[in-house]
Amino acid sequence: MEYSISADARLALDLALTVRHDGHGGVADDLTDPAGLATWVRAHTDILAEAAHFTADEATLTAVRELRAAVRSLFARAVSPGEPSPADATRLLPVPEALTRLNEAAALAPTVPVLSWSPASGPVVHHAPATAAAPLTAALARAAIAFLASPERQRLRACHAPRCVRYFLKEHPRQEWCKPSCGNRARVARHHARHKEIASS
Repeated sequence: MEYSISADARLALDLALTVRHDGHGGVADDLTDPAGLATWVRAHTDILAEAAHFTADEATLTAVRELRAAVRSLFARAVSPGEPSPADATRLLPVPEALTRLNEAAALAPTVPVLSWSPASGPVVHHAPATAAAPLTAALARAAIAFLASPERQRLRACHAPRCVRYFLKEHPRQEWCKPSCGNRARVARHHARHKEIASS
């Protein structure tokens, strides 16, 4: 059985994954400057309505980075009692502060319910911005809230392969790692640890 991933879950997870392993034993951050944020937003035009006309600036970058810290802290809580990502272990926000940050960001753009009703289906309600401007931070926060409040949250895991700092959603029941290369690194590390233990006995 393979699971699907909602647009909200994908967006929240992709935001968290802007903190990643750099390939050299450290951590890389894709959101270090406005250009990095603009590149990341443009990669999400399919799920971010404002992506096509988005212009990054320092204030938006700071707001998105603060939101990301809250999301990663709440991801750490969601995977508990499992360990959080090693990238977060020493800098998690207290849960009340993370929740406040997330909720305040979500409130930045008011929305209104919009009813649509096609001839082929029943009525559907979705929420659209109440004003012409829909701040990026609010859209990201609302996606994170929708994901964290959904049953998908139960599939969230932190990858504990050597050097990995990613969170991931289990795509099938037996999945242990965020990607096959992490599984390979974990197996190699276990193999070396076993041989080292045997050699020292």
